[in-house]
Amino acid sequence: MPRRCVPPSVPHAPPLSALLRQYAAGSALTCEPVEQGLLNRGYRLCTTRGRYFLKHHFDPDTADPAAIARQHRATRRLADLGVPVAPALPGRDGRTVAVIGGHAYALHPWIDGRHRHGGQLTTDQCTRLGALLGAVHACLERVMPPKGRTRPATHPHPVESADPDDTLALIDDLLAHVRRHRPADAFDELARHRLLERRALLERYVGRRPPPGGPVGWVHGDFHPFNVLYKGHAPAAIVDWDRLGVQPRAEEAVRAAAIFFVRPAGTLDLPKIRAYARAYRRTAGATPSELVAAVHRVWWERLNDFWMLRWHYERGDTRADCQFPAASALAVWWTEEYEAVCGAFAE
Repeated sequence: MPRRCVPPSVPHAPPLSALLRQYAAGSALTCEPVEQGLLNRGYRLCTTRGRYFLKHHFDPDTADPAAIARQHRATRRLADLGVPVAPALPGRDGRTVAVIGGHAYALHPWIDGRHRHGGQLTTDQCTRLGALLGAVHACLERVMPPKGRTRPATHPHPVESADPDDTLALIDDLLAHVRRHRPADAFDELARHRLLERRALLERYVGRRPPPGGPVGWVHGDFHPFNVLYKGHAPAAIVDWDRLGVQPRAEEAVRAAAIFFVRPAGTLDLPKIRAYARAYRRTAGATPSELVAAVHRVWWERLNDFWMLRWHYERGDTRADCQFPAASALAVWWTEEYEAVCGAFAE
C-alpha cells in the first residue's frame, strides 16, 4: 500500500516516526487530518497494525499531560461501565500520553461512525441521547474519586454569571470593530444588527441576572454533535473529553440540547427536547426545578455570549462564522419563548 502521510512541509504535521516508536502500532501508511474540531488537531492514521485516531492536544488550556492522563483514566473506567467511549491506547511504557517536542499526543482506536444533529434524530433517538448524557453524569460520579472534586457535588457553583455592564462594554467594542471593517460585507451587517438587538435585550432584562448555579458534578464539558459518533441508529462513542471537570450538571444538559436541537432559523425543536430532557432527568436523577434553573442560567449565558464575533473580529478566525446566524437568532427567540423552553425541559 503506498504511503500517503501528512507531508513534513504541512504546518503542525505530527512526528509520526517518533510517536509510533512509543506504541506497538506498526508503521505509518497514511495519515490524514480530520477537519472537525476548533481547539485541538486530529488525524486519521492507518498503519501496518490497523486504523487509529491520533490526537494532538494543541490548545494551551487543555494540553496539560497530567490533565489528559486523568481524562484517559476516566474514559477507561467509563468503558468498563458500558458507556460508549474510545479510550486512549497505552504506549510501550504503559502511559497514554506521549510528549514529543513539548507537544502532547494520544492514540485512540479509530471508530467508524458519523455525527448526527438533532434534526437527524427520531424522537426515540432523542430519548436515547438524553439517557446517554444522564448516564455519563451518573457514571462519572462513580468513577471519579471524591478527593478529585474541587468542591462537593451538593454545593452551589461559585462562578458568577455574566455581568451585563461588562457585556454592554463588549458590545460597544465589537460595534467599533464592525464599523472599521471595510468594505463592509453581509457578515458585518448581520453582526451589527444582532449587536444592537442584543444591547436592547440586555437593557430590558438587566434585572434577570441569575444567582450562582445549582448542584455540581463531573461533566463531559463539551457534549455536542461533533463529539458523539453514531454507528447506524445508536451512539458508538463519545469523544473529546478535554473539558472534563466539575460543573453544574443540569447546565450541561441544557447547553447540549441548545446545540443539538437548534434549527437553522435559530429556534429550538421543543418536542424533541422534551423527550431528551425526560430521559436525562430520569437517568441522572435531576429534578424539574434543577432543569428550569439551568435553563435560566444558560439563557443568560447566551444573551451575554459573543465568542463567535470575538473570534471573527479580534482573532481573525472565521471558522465559527457559519454557526453565527442560527446562534445569534436563538438568543432572541429563546427570550421570546422563555416559558415554553422552561416547560420543555421540566415537563
